[in-house]
Amino acid sequence: MLLRIFGYLFGMGILVAICAVAVVSWYVSDLSKDLPDYEVLNAYEPPVTTRIHSSDGSLMAEYARERRLFLPIQAVPELIKQAFLSAEDKNFYKHNGIDPSGLARAVITNLRNYGTDRRAVGASTITQQVAKNFLLSNERSIDRKIKEAILSLRIEQAYSKDRILELYLNEIFFGLGAYGVAGASLTYFDKSVHELTLHEAAYLAALPKAPNNYHPFRKTEKAIERRNWVIDRMVVNGYAGAEEAAKAKEMGLDVNPRRGSSYLFASEYFAEEVRREIVGRYGEDALYEGGLSIRTTLDPQMQVYARRSLINGLVKFDTARGFRGPVEKVEVGADWGEAIGEIEDLSDVPEWKLAVVLATEPGSATIGLQPGKEASGKLKSERRLGSIALDEMKWALAVRIKDDKRTAKGVDGVLNPGDVIYVESTEGDVETAKRFTLRQTPEIAGAVIAMDPHTGRVLAMAGGFSFADSQFNRATQAYRQPGSSFKPFVYAAALDNGYTPSSVVLDAPIKINQGRALGIWEPKNYGGKYAGPSTLRLGIERSRNLMTVRLAKDMGMPLVAEYAERFGVYDKMLPVLSMSLGSGETTVLRMAGAYSVLANGGKSIKPSLIDRIQDRYGKTIFKHEERICHDCNAQSWQGQEEPELEDDRDQVLDPMTAYQMTSMMEGVVIRGTATSVSALGVPVAGKTGTTNEEKDAWFVGYTPDLVTGVYVGYDTPRPMGRGSTGGGLAAPIFTEFMQSVLEGKNPVNFRVPKGIKLIPINRKTGLLANAGGDEVIMEAFKPGTSPPDVYSVIGFADDLLSGELTVSPDANRAILSGTGGLY
Repeated sequence: MLLRIFGYLFGMGILVAICAVAVVSWYVSDLSKDLPDYEVLNAYEPPVTTRIHSSDGSLMAEYARERRLFLPIQAVPELIKQAFLSAEDKNFYKHNGIDPSGLARAVITNLRNYGTDRRAVGASTITQQVAKNFLLSNERSIDRKIKEAILSLRIEQAYSKDRILELYLNEIFFGLGAYGVAGASLTYFDKSVHELTLHEAAYLAALPKAPNNYHPFRKTEKAIERRNWVIDRMVVNGYAGAEEAAKAKEMGLDVNPRRGSSYLFASEYFAEEVRREIVGRYGEDALYEGGLSIRTTLDPQMQVYARRSLINGLVKFDTARGFRGPVEKVEVGADWGEAIGEIEDLSDVPEWKLAVVLATEPGSATIGLQPGKEASGKLKSERRLGSIALDEMKWALAVRIKDDKRTAKGVDGVLNPGDVIYVESTEGDVETAKRFTLRQTPEIAGAVIAMDPHTGRVLAMAGGFSFADSQFNRATQAYRQPGSSFKPFVYAAALDNGYTPSSVVLDAPIKINQGRALGIWEPKNYGGKYAGPSTLRLGIERSRNLMTVRLAKDMGMPLVAEYAERFGVYDKMLPVLSMSLGSGETTVLRMAGAYSVLANGGKSIKPSLIDRIQDRYGKTIFKHEERICHDCNAQSWQGQEEPELEDDRDQVLDPMTAYQMTSMMEGVVIRGTATSVSALGVPVAGKTGTTNEEKDAWFVGYTPDLVTGVYVGYDTPRPMGRGSTGGGLAAPIFTEFMQSVLEGKNPVNFRVPKGIKLIPINRKTGLLANAGGDEVIMEAFKPGTSPPDVYSVIGFADDLLSGELTVSPDANRAILSGTGGLY
């Protein structure tokens, strides 16, 4: 009887087991039908950080939605692999996707912890985590765990262990916006994975389990505890020695977060312009997820010079107009550092620091400097004091605070306790200084562009005083009237069409009938004076508006418009006479590109901020250099000729015309409106520009191998004050920049093209003269042209006939007698 019962129960057990197996098989089979295709892992292309580099390879900026750098498994250091295997899956290279022993340990541990506050322990292998992260959701359910297990078995059959580990290490989230181990290494420690030490690698391996629970600053103790557990696991697994581990566990986390997206000093405007270009060219997804490698044209040292010269020029102009008041006002309580610590400073102007005025007297002010911040973002406890002497802020005695316009007698008449101000050290390093000078963010704005005229490569770009203060790039986004800096293109059109530098044009009042709608236009020279008949050279050197208008009128404005468009100043220029004086709007970048054509002998160029773009696989998808070199890839030197670049760029201006304009603009520097630039002591050509009411000031100039454009003006155009000319504001900025760039370099003369003849002429009359005489210069003439034998004035007869000319009887006699006019 007992045997029969036992047999019955055994049979029932077998039946139940068979049914259970059938049910489970059906259940698993049903779940398997809807499983994602694990073969998509073959095409794994995670969002990767795009990196922008300068011309010397320095990192300028990074852009990403997920800060990740893909790292092939072959490039992952053994220390990193060992740390993650110890933390996540020590049997990774032994199991087939599911670790039975790990599962058993997890079951036992969870049974022991049942009824406590401890969270359940998981037993997911690295393969299971790959299945979950790539193919499944984070849903906590039995269905998801079974799907995860099935997929893990399939993934193990389809991919090698190294490939699975590569997927895992590049995909996981580490907190602080970092994805993948390479990105996490940079984000947490600001170093490459190959530079990580044992305690740093162990901390990274501790994070994927729960990044927020092991935050380096908010949960420091838990983070250290978890890191030390990983180190202990590494010892157990034979990856680290006991002594080495003990030393590692004694160390802090040593987290040094990488802050911001810009890294190369002074490159913010440049990097942002490149960012906009990439978005316009390829779209936002390519920028923030495509892992592009962008090599720019930026010269880091030249960029520092451009920034410094612009800042100095803007500050000099601004301080001459008095003090406009503090940045903010705060209550000076027991801890003034907390109050000022909440105010954002100009992060890209490290020479300046925010400070709060603590006390004032007639001869000085005591200030408290804004405390620095720790890696965690908390204010440092140190509180530094300093002082500002009256001698260091005399410019601020001219108070210009809205309706409060007065001249103060002492420091206490300008500053009050609680005023938040900017200061700059007068004794070296701002971080250790005790004595300071008062500063204020300039209202005036400006830009500097430096360009290689032979390639169009933009070597430096300063788009304003501070990117942190204003991201508006005045070099590329500000459309302003170039004023007289446009005149070289009018004169170039003339020289290219039969005129010579010694051609004489009348500099006298003129009235232009612009039709019933616009009425009569009466242009004037700056200063209101005129000089009578003058050569083209004098017209450009002295920046004569009336001569330029007559010259444009004689040629016809459609021709001038064609040349302006050919040079790239405008896309489409309205062919009206006022445009000959630079009344259209353009940018500093366009003007630098246009002057590059004059500097390089008339070749068309495309200004570019980017040398090369590579995709995530290293394939070049864009290259600025379009010139061809057929013999540059020779395997060895066998006495052949040096390879030459095949230059098929458009010749938009006769090389001889380009040289004539260069020679004439050298005169602008030697004896014209930009004589301050002659302090450089090297051959340099350029042209000033000043618009009506001194709203904009320009200087664009060049040496044989470098073009630099400078613009100064308010963002909302308004008069800068009488005397605020291109020669007085922009030219000194140009000079300071070029002095820094050219220091230690030998002067280079402008290249004279074949065919040019240098003939002595009287620079005022344009007539042939004996070399060495007074007012005699060597003028450049093209083949078939020479100084005139008879003195004639372009446009004079037409003006007399039309009644547009109004000059004195003395001027008429001078013109008709051929004495050279009035000077």
